[in-house]
Amino acid sequence: MPRPSVDLPVSVDRATGTALAVQLGDRLRDAMRGGALSSGERLPSTRALARQLAVSRTVVTEAYQQLYAEGWLEGRHGSGTYVADMAVPAEIPAPAPVPVPPAPVRENGHGMIDLRPGRPWVHDYDRAAWRRAWRGAADLPPASDPDPRGLPRLRAALAEHLRRTRAIPVGPENVMVTRGTGNGLDLVAATLLRPGDRAGVEEPGYRVARNVFAGRGAELVPCPVDEDGVVVDGLPGDLRVLYTTPAHQYPLGGRLPIPRRERLLAWARRTGAIVVEDDYDAEFRYDVAPLPALHGLDPDRVVLLGSLSKALTPDVGVGWLVARPGFVEALAVTRDALADRTSGPAQQAVAVLLENGDLDRHLRRTRLEYARRRAVIVDLLGSRVMGDTAGLHVMVELPEGTVEPLVEAARARGVLLDSMARHYYGPRLRHGLVIGYGSASRADVRRGVSVVAELIG
Repeated sequence: MPRPSVDLPVSVDRATGTALAVQLGDRLRDAMRGGALSSGERLPSTRALARQLAVSRTVVTEAYQQLYAEGWLEGRHGSGTYVADMAVPAEIPAPAPVPVPPAPVRENGHGMIDLRPGRPWVHDYDRAAWRRAWRGAADLPPASDPDPRGLPRLRAALAEHLRRTRAIPVGPENVMVTRGTGNGLDLVAATLLRPGDRAGVEEPGYRVARNVFAGRGAELVPCPVDEDGVVVDGLPGDLRVLYTTPAHQYPLGGRLPIPRRERLLAWARRTGAIVVEDDYDAEFRYDVAPLPALHGLDPDRVVLLGSLSKALTPDVGVGWLVARPGFVEALAVTRDALADRTSGPAQQAVAVLLENGDLDRHLRRTRLEYARRRAVIVDLLGSRVMGDTAGLHVMVELPEGTVEPLVEAARARGVLLDSMARHYYGPRLRHGLVIGYGSASRADVRRGVSVVAELIG
């Protein structure tokens, strides 16, 4: 039977300049440090504590979420929120701040040819299928208590989709519906990591992954990559988790070969690390079929992340996470504690797109169009191009000191480009351009890359 929750002797003061959620978090933290709240005690629900303090439920949720992230609290699915087991409850030193490069200023690209990576083509879609999907979602009533793992209907459709497209033998029990790759990665980090744990990220690599791990208090460990992907030999033996993009390394574009995949999994089994596999760009291959997903080779040590942001549109806000059933349940506990949800209507609409085969047809059309744009870039830039076997971007290596002036010159001529620099956490060992061809039309790709070719000389 669940233990009754403790009556919390805490209060907040609206007269101060400190946010109410911060005040509440401080009061609870002090109570746990001082022993007023001991390990294993059950806290009131967010609704009950909000009623007691006469504040909004959001205030309590934000305070609990921060304490979860710091390791003070733990959730038990269907049971509640508890004070975590602390060997030394008196004082826990705060982790040293982890430096994270500042996010680049976003440009809307109005009137420019946008050749930056990470942006898909969202203009040519089947409008009838799109309307049909959302009508289907609107016909269903809203849920009063949504499952943190996602709608059973969509989980089943995604499991079937992954079996067909990635040859991964999974069922709905292996699938959690997320709001996208970043959301899935954050749920994994919140479940696995405690402040000070070491988390590996590819170097150069995906800035969002670095930000997620740093936000959960992890010590970031840059892990070198080469033209084929992450370099396994020399990986540290004390990583709690490693984030990698084996299908199409971001941003160099390599595809992790089978022998290196096997060495990576052997390393994970030997060290006990969890590998988070971002299946980035796996649906867009132009030379051969995708290599087997790491998760299919070792489902106990690998968590697979995917999303519809490139395949359809980031605006839908639906992705997925694939793991062994026990870990999916642990993630559901974390998600409940964080009050994190994926939109129910969006899940219903995606389920309709999958069940009717509309998403598969859309992928076949876009894959052909992206292949034509890729061919334009290869034609104009030739052997300079790297990582062109998959995805929506390529890399062009250039001499140090030439990249930023070229980016500025291209902008002056109406072309937006991305450099390798922002994808590094530490010293920049390679220099060049990361050219995306997702969001510009084929004609604009030709015009923009012609400018790049002229500037390179």
